[in-house]
Amino acid sequence: MRTHLIHAPVAPHGPPAPRRLSRLWAYLRSEQGIVQVATAVIVLHVADDNFIQPNGGTGAADHLVSGLVPVAFLVGAAAGYPRFRPGARATAAFLLGFFGVLTGSEAVYYTMAVGPSGDDYTGLVSIPAGLSLLMVGAVVLWTSRRRDDALLWRYARRVLVTAGVLFAVMAVMFPIALSYVVTHTMRAGVPSGDLGVAHQDVQFVTSDGLTLEGWYIPSRNGAAVISFPGRGASQEQAKMLATHGYGVLLFDRRGEGASDGDPNLFGWQGERDVFAAIDFLQSREEVDPQRIGAIGLSVGGEILIEAAAETTALKAIVVEGASGRSIRDALANREEPWWGLPSLAISSASTALFTNTLPPDDLKSLVGRISPRAIFFVYGERGQPAEEPANAIFYAAAGPPKAIWEVPGAKHMGGIDAEPQAYEQRIVAFFDAHLPNHR
Repeated sequence: MRTHLIHAPVAPHGPPAPRRLSRLWAYLRSEQGIVQVATAVIVLHVADDNFIQPNGGTGAADHLVSGLVPVAFLVGAAAGYPRFRPGARATAAFLLGFFGVLTGSEAVYYTMAVGPSGDDYTGLVSIPAGLSLLMVGAVVLWTSRRRDDALLWRYARRVLVTAGVLFAVMAVMFPIALSYVVTHTMRAGVPSGDLGVAHQDVQFVTSDGLTLEGWYIPSRNGAAVISFPGRGASQEQAKMLATHGYGVLLFDRRGEGASDGDPNLFGWQGERDVFAAIDFLQSREEVDPQRIGAIGLSVGGEILIEAAAETTALKAIVVEGASGRSIRDALANREEPWWGLPSLAISSASTALFTNTLPPDDLKSLVGRISPRAIFFVYGERGQPAEEPANAIFYAAAGPPKAIWEVPGAKHMGGIDAEPQAYEQRIVAFFDAHLPNHR
């Protein structure tokens, strides 16, 4: 008996290569494909910025919140995108696109300032990815618009939607964008030093392991003053004090110039930089550890208030142009109109997310802890709107010895320009009185 073998057809292991390429090309051209691929590019940059190539002196563990929360938002929105209704798809595409362009802004800044490096390359790529998502959102919104209702209501609805979008941009998206920019971009280079006297290049390390770099003018009278914040903003004050024999220390704060760390224009955690600067001055043989003071401009003054409230090593501080750093200051000072508080709260929450830290204590509560060490509040007559009321509040809350001066005609941080002679006389007299030579 002859046996007949029947051969079943063998199932292919996968579609032929041309078919796979065709499906891939169709996916990449589809709305879903554009959104998901563009979002993946943005996720790559967020991961690169926070975990793969973080700023010098920092590591992945320092960016868990600022890295994982945005990645979770991006991945979740992209994964759920195909199941969204048209209005929700357009909204998601707009939000993803906004974040993509925003995260690439730091790369543009540093590329223009000093040339691209590190995560700037993925940041530059995230910008076209974000723009493509914004285009998808616009197309979805346009093609899904309703045209079956009354003409009058149709245009009235569109006007209301447009007004709502503009309000959301100003009240929500702008504070988020501002927080991202000020926590990711700072002065990139080191300015030229015009201090009028010889200075030394120095570096010192903060308690959280960041190396800060700066200039030091050796003391000739046994006292020393920290001129803050940074080598770009306070050189005139440093030159003025050096001519009177004071040792002066200027340095790039964290995330700025040649120093390690993540930038934060609001100055959160900046007191750690001041503590490290104090340690440096205390190590100098020509400096009396009991004769260390500081002068701070704007956020530099705000940081000094917190530092002076937490250490007794600063015997006298000059604070020029301080006002506030977060929603906590607005609530404590009660000077902000109620309608501005939600945006401030969003800004502070965003800053907390991007910096992996909570807002610092309000300045009003901090100034009361500085006495019996001296504090001198200075602000310009034509300074920022919050300066005058804030400094009046700070002065009332501070204990003696204290002083306050409204500089006639001065703009924000412009006291030394508006009244140079009076400025020099008052500042030097303040330090002479409160950093006396007891030897």
